[in-house]
Amino acid sequence: MIVRQFTCRGTISSHLCAHLRKPHDSRNMARPSSDLAAFRKVFSDAQNIAIITGAGVSAESGVPTFRGAGGYWRKWEAQRLATPEAFSRNPSRVWEFYHYRREVMLTKNPNPAHLVIAECEERLGKQGRTVTVITQNIDELHRRAGTKNLLEIHGSLFRTRCMSCGHEAANYKSPICAALKGKGAPDPNTDDANIPVQQLPRCEETGCHGLLRPAVVWFGETLDSDILTQAEKVLDSCDLCLVVGTSSIVYPAAMFAPQVAARGVPVAEFNMEDTPATMRFKYHFQGPCGTTLPPALARHENEEG
Repeated sequence: MIVRQFTCRGTISSHLCAHLRKPHDSRNMARPSSDLAAFRKVFSDAQNIAIITGAGVSAESGVPTFRGAGGYWRKWEAQRLATPEAFSRNPSRVWEFYHYRREVMLTKNPNPAHLVIAECEERLGKQGRTVTVITQNIDELHRRAGTKNLLEIHGSLFRTRCMSCGHEAANYKSPICAALKGKGAPDPNTDDANIPVQQLPRCEETGCHGLLRPAVVWFGETLDSDILTQAEKVLDSCDLCLVVGTSSIVYPAAMFAPQVAARGVPVAEFNMEDTPATMRFKYHFQGPCGTTLPPALARHENEEG
């Protein structure tokens, strides 16, 4: 399984991007189908459904995606702040960035795409069928929508990890520490707060008081091996895969669905535009996920109960 070949988070190179764009079967150059009725028939027969989601599914909730033209916080490209090196150089700046994102998320709610996925999981579960969500998102909107079978491969904005003792825990404090109150404004003209490291979020474990970091997978870091193992099992056993709101340029997640498609399993992509992997999939439904996904996952006439 290709999951084991790409275990560090990163963006796909132009060479790999070109490889992804090439259909697995080069003799078949037809575009993926947008026939909803045909997809619905496959959906009604599927027993183990994997749903891979990315930033696009949360964009409709008003969550900044930090992609393309919107990929900057202040004057810094967001991806350059989401690295261990950036945190080592300037933990105050990186914590301002993540404090801003945490505070934004506390004002956002799951949208129809999140909700229909959670409803589908619950409904099909009663029929002995499984739905598992593998998300790249760190916003917890799937969790808040009610999704239970959830693999957050890039971690969560609302978890912290101690740099000293390694303790990891949920953290929903607002602000996460007193020194960050009112900080993190994204305007390019905003100056860094330059908060002393001693005043940044600290570990509360007895006798520790080490510096906390967001418990997210930064670019260049290795994904959690246990979560990768679980994702691998889901992808190897699914008989239908949906790719929802993902750009297919951040690996290893970008390789998940193409590998599923390569073993002959139907893959349906729901996105605002084509991605490097689109031509490898059986179905492609273009438009906002909150509009295209609900009719695709609604109760089928063949469903039990």
